[in-house]
Amino acid sequence: MTVPPVPHAEVTVDLTAIRDNVSRLSRAADGAQTMAVVKADAYGHGLVPAAWAAKAGGAEWLGTAVLAEAVALRRAGLPGRVLAWLAAPGEDYDTALDEDIDVAAYAPWQLEEIAAAAGRTGRPARVHLKVDSGLGRGGVMPAEWDTVVEHALRLESARALRLVGVWTHFAYADAPGHPTIGTQLEVFADAVERAELAGAELEVRHAANSAATLTLPEARFDLVRPGLAVYGLSPIPDVATAAALGLRPAMRLAGRVALVKSVPAGHGVSYGHTYVTPRPTRLALVPLGYADGVPRHASGTGPVHVCGRTFPVAGRVCMDQVVLDVGDADVDVGDDAVLFSDGRHGEPTAQDWADAAGTISYEIVTRISGRLPRRYLGAEATQPGRRQQSDEARHHQRTEVG
Repeated sequence: MTVPPVPHAEVTVDLTAIRDNVSRLSRAADGAQTMAVVKADAYGHGLVPAAWAAKAGGAEWLGTAVLAEAVALRRAGLPGRVLAWLAAPGEDYDTALDEDIDVAAYAPWQLEEIAAAAGRTGRPARVHLKVDSGLGRGGVMPAEWDTVVEHALRLESARALRLVGVWTHFAYADAPGHPTIGTQLEVFADAVERAELAGAELEVRHAANSAATLTLPEARFDLVRPGLAVYGLSPIPDVATAAALGLRPAMRLAGRVALVKSVPAGHGVSYGHTYVTPRPTRLALVPLGYADGVPRHASGTGPVHVCGRTFPVAGRVCMDQVVLDVGDADVDVGDDAVLFSDGRHGEPTAQDWADAAGTISYEIVTRISGRLPRRYLGAEATQPGRRQQSDEARHHQRTEVG
């Protein structure tokens, strides 16, 4: 059974902002192609609507982690190249090849599974081989690189695949000037050279995420892969704000005040009474909680904007609600309570919530629950000829994609 979205809160996504952010990032790429990363339901913004907006902004490529999202993009009619890069044994590579999706490989077993799918479908795979240049996550270790490249080229000779790309990922791109950046660039350059000397005819070399796209020209190569910055959030918040980088946050999260009541001084608020009213005051209940993606770690600190003023969450964030001590502010039932927005009118931003919760803005936007309806602004500008979907249809789409 599909549960309808709740009526008392809403996520608004400005697709025009996503389009304009991608246009800004494409200019920063300075001749390299741009892959807009739309993994994790486009960082919580909605996979298909965000992908169309990114294409309208000039993205030649789209990127996802899991294959299911790449397939959903194709089945929604998204054109251009799409790369999916995270897989485990038993991945449905047959569908990937049928849908003309590029895939990544880190190990011989992946190359073999991809080649087997090519044999079943009669479609050679387009493969991007990843080198672990120092992140210590996915990728082939440099000591094993030559062996894996040779394996890939043997399968290419057998017409099972084409080795079209070599790529990597930085550990510290969000800290411009960090010494690991130069080291990783050297390892990556060496891996590319060794692959080409072995006979690889590469279409693209890529390493740059959002931070590197904006701050590291030497890492742009043939293709950049911005993710967070596509959605208008700063990938280097300790260095520059989103506005300073020419980006505009695309997501707004707001609920409606459900209750306002007067309480005496010394009144405990929420579980554990970690907040006690210091004076007679008024409490406002906002029906958004950690089940909706509001981080519990922001208990007592998370900022909420109501009627022109910002109040911290009073006490603990609950599963479905938070409480604000609004004092004598002119707050009433039904008023909008904005947890974060683009900040242009004094509202908190996702970065403010990240700071309050001791986390990163990626997590703040990505964790927003599917039970909240999504409303899309600017759909006509990003999807010519397409009518804007209803909230109910968008919720259903998001539930299917995941």
